[in-house]
Amino acid sequence: MTDTAPQITLPIDSARIQEMLPHRYPFLLVDRVVEVEPGKRIRALKNVTRNEPFFDGHFPNKPVMPGVLIIEAMAQAGGLLTQLSEQASACDNKQYFLVKVDEVRFSRMVVPGDQLVLEVELRRTLRRMGFYSARALVDGEEAARAEIVCADRSA
Repeated sequence: MTDTAPQITLPIDSARIQEMLPHRYPFLLVDRVVEVEPGKRIRALKNVTRNEPFFDGHFPNKPVMPGVLIIEAMAQAGGLLTQLSEQASACDNKQYFLVKVDEVRFSRMVVPGDQLVLEVELRRTLRRMGFYSARALVDGEEAARAEIVCADRSA
């Protein structure tokens, strides 16, 4: 028996990411996918620039990326993992929503010029929900981690 699942060509750029996620500027927080094992894990990038609109108010004299946006970036990477996994298994694309975040920990500030490396691992699926372990790194140092649950909108 031959495997007829489509091949995933890496890296996946922002144009392809926009085909898989509903988010758009300024809320699309993943720039590139550099590694993926369908059904298992993903490694994606978010380049943090001074041009991000949230830096004007958070904070004007000491810009820091809001933690909630780091969590959202990790969740979007999880959404990409789900979409790429479904494509690899020839399933229809579904749209998943963030429904729960646990065990959040912030370890360092994320500032303009940083590159967030988003590492997300699918722990399990249950009743159209995905359970993920996620972390965001800057220069190999953990900036944040969280356990994330996403559900498809029909769940």
